Amino acid sequence: MSTLDSSIAGDAGSPRAEPQMQPDAHQLRQRRRASIGSLIGTTIEWYEYYIYGATAALVFPHLFFPSDDRLVSLMLSFASFAIAFAIRPIGAAVFGHFGDRVGRKTTLIVTLVMTGLATFLIGVLPTYASIGLWAPAILILLRLIQGFGVGGEWGGAALMSLEWGDQKKRGAAGAWPQLGTSIGLILSTSAVMGSSYFTGDQFLEWGWRIPFLLSGILVIVGLVVRMAIEETPSFAAKKQNNQIEKSPLGYVVKHHWREIVKVAFLRMSEQMPFYIFTAFILDYATQNSGLSRTFVLLGTLAAAVLDLILLPIFSNMADRIGRRKMYYIGCVVLILMAFPYFWVLNSGNQTWIFIAITLSLIPHAIQYGAQASLISEQFPVHVRYTGAGVGYQMSSLIAGGPAPLIASFLLVTFGTGYAVAAYLALGGVIAAVALSTLKDRSDHLL
Repeated sequence: MSTLDSSIAGDAGSPRAEPQMQPDAHQLRQRRRASIGSLIGTTIEWYEYYIYGATAALVFPHLFFPSDDRLVSLMLSFASFAIAFAIRPIGAAVFGHFGDRVGRKTTLIVTLVMTGLATFLIGVLPTYASIGLWAPAILILLRLIQGFGVGGEWGGAALMSLEWGDQKKRGAAGAWPQLGTSIGLILSTSAVMGSSYFTGDQFLEWGWRIPFLLSGILVIVGLVVRMAIEETPSFAAKKQNNQIEKSPLGYVVKHHWREIVKVAFLRMSEQMPFYIFTAFILDYATQNSGLSRTFVLLGTLAAAVLDLILLPIFSNMADRIGRRKMYYIGCVVLILMAFPYFWVLNSGNQTWIFIAITLSLIPHAIQYGAQASLISEQFPVHVRYTGAGVGYQMSSLIAGGPAPLIASFLLVTFGTGYAVAAYLALGGVIAAVALSTLKDRSDHLL
């Protein structure tokens, strides 16, 4: 074991959390900035990520992937959406390397600018009718840059909030960047719906570009906030003492590969249902329940709002009852609600369907807030950005990206949404098993 590991949280034998000295005014100010900066940054990143998903269904098949077969155009468009999931772990590894060597703050500024610039450029990109095959080629390239930047965002944002935060309330501190997912989904859905409403028939012509162009303003706001945040104390101390790992990725793969795998499977009960409840359900509810796309989008928007409200509540509860126990509760709730959820969708009762869609993200809210601290605690500070980020983003390959495709395959194969319900329940079981193998390090210093 490296000598570095004898004094860092996340390894066996590391020091237990001791009573903290009362933070001074400067530390409190930086703590607030770190929390707000993490929230704003992840909100912007997810806003940019989600508007691509919405326009991939509504716009891009017509403007960037035109063909004689509508289904082929749709599949090509969704393929451009899914490809970003494959590159997210690579982004986590690359930015994790620099985050663990150069610093969290600098790396987070780069991810914000990279993702924001790619999103803005999509908003001004000529279509297939103007430049032919160059249009989808450049669109895919920009989508890859988006995914690469998002891959490096989460680990740094979570650590910026956690390492500056109150060590006795890490569940609450880790919830700040997690809230960005819900706010990003709310903003992106609202932006696309608003642009569609106000531009009317011109939405396919130019109205779809507005949400992408607005990201330029959001990035400027995010930069101003993040520039005011100092480097986290724990990483600054390691850098000052020249305790920086030369190859963070090599180190975590060699010494913490088990934690990376466990973290990836841990998210089966959170990330996989999230994309089924916010993406797959758009097609299922409209095709099988006869609902309008607007109705389902409004239900999804309501679910995101409820998720935003509940997430900090469950995060604070996790600090009281324990993050592992809270995560187990989320797994159980998902398993119990999976089959009733599809029973309601198949009922045809619009009131109950709207309620079911609105409540669908409750398991996500229970788990997601506690997740940041639960994952970050598994890795030592000198490779924490890399380890936590790669583990978190590896789930995109097994839980996030494939989820809507697997759900569609199950629906076609078995002809019933209950097959998808079984898939959701299985995800809850897998996550619970993975969680049972992770060590409880909630009382170790970050």
